[in-house]
Amino acid sequence: MGRILSIDYGRKRTGLAVTDPLKIIANGLTTVSTHLLWDYLNDYISREQVERIVIGKPMQTNGQPSENLARVEAFVNRWRKNHPELPIEYVDERFTSVLAHQAMIDGGLKKKARQDKALVDEISATIILQSYMQSI
Repeated sequence: MGRILSIDYGRKRTGLAVTDPLKIIANGLTTVSTHLLWDYLNDYISREQVERIVIGKPMQTNGQPSENLARVEAFVNRWRKNHPELPIEYVDERFTSVLAHQAMIDGGLKKKARQDKALVDEISATIILQSYMQSI
């Protein structure tokens, strides 16, 4: 059984989350500098059995594409070309940053910890993955 990997793709940093092998629980994995993402993912899938990747589709609240969508689509197209055996699909990521900040507050993190953008990205990737898991 393979894991599902989630990506919260950003211009500078990308948050990652992954399920357990039974696909029951979504856990934050890490945050990677986006320019290192390709190599990180290739290394990760060579070590871990991943059956699917889900990636946040950045949209504005009014349903219009966000500024980051072109970068995400370029990454997805490159992934599909180089890894046709490993499907990648979009998940609506609207409000994930807001939900991530609320989760940090609810978890009792101090204000300084909540300002850690890398942690916000990782939590956002976890929320994207949880959303996907609930939809299937």
